[in-house]
Amino acid sequence: MSVSKKYKKTYLKEENYREVIESYTLEDWKPLLDLIPEIENTKEFGRIVGGFRDENGVFQMPMWVEGRVIDKFIDIVYNMPIIISFKWYEWDEGRKMGKSGFDFDSVDIPTKCKLITAIVRNDRFCDGALVSAFESGIILKILKSIERQVKAKFAESNTKKQTNRK
Repeated sequence: MSVSKKYKKTYLKEENYREVIESYTLEDWKPLLDLIPEIENTKEFGRIVGGFRDENGVFQMPMWVEGRVIDKFIDIVYNMPIIISFKWYEWDEGRKMGKSGFDFDSVDIPTKCKLITAIVRNDRFCDGALVSAFESGIILKILKSIERQVKAKFAESNTKKQTNRK
């Protein structure tokens, strides 16, 4: 499983997650967005270990061990934080977004963070779900969409500042 005791679990509250996420600066987003090239260059996101009988004849249940880039991702999303405390398992809109072909640019950054939350939290109950989300490209698509929107937001902000100075 992805989340172990080494991660400080920090959650945003459902009541104010939008305001908190919208307040993040370009510098706040940098660690997460800096993962994009690493994700693009990763060939193996995880592997299954176990699934055999040990020397005592005890069957060792198979489990996923996530790769380094997933460990970094989990650390970043909990420590920024962008993980939101909400009933992700009841969020039908998120299930629709998880299907292939969804246009992530059609939703705002806080909604994308909710989707990341649902994927990360689901992995706690469905071992390998996060590895699958990386392998399918859904995490990369979400991060690239966040990157486009963050850059556009701060480009627009800088343009307004320059206009106001004139």
